[in-house]
Amino acid sequence: MYEFLNLVVIPLIIGMVEIVKRAGLPVRFAPLVALAIGLFFGIFYLDTLKEGIIVGLMVGLSASGLYSGSKNLRNGNGYDKLSDKK
Repeated sequence: MYEFLNLVVIPLIIGMVEIVKRAGLPVRFAPLVALAIGLFFGIFYLDTLKEGIIVGLMVGLSASGLYSGSKNLRNGNGYDKLSDKK
């Protein structure tokens, strides 16, 4: 059941965060919004609170990382701008 939840909820969270950003949220708060939405889905979708928190954190952090990683691939060239290392 958790695999299905991850497959369905992560793209939904990414879409919701994008909508909130376009509504005026500063980009630096996007990971926090993804984490909050992930916790919401985890707590209210699963039966126990403990599992809901753990899975919610996992899904929210995954959505945040997936968005960040895809953005870096789309916009960057693989270089670290602070240290000029590849």
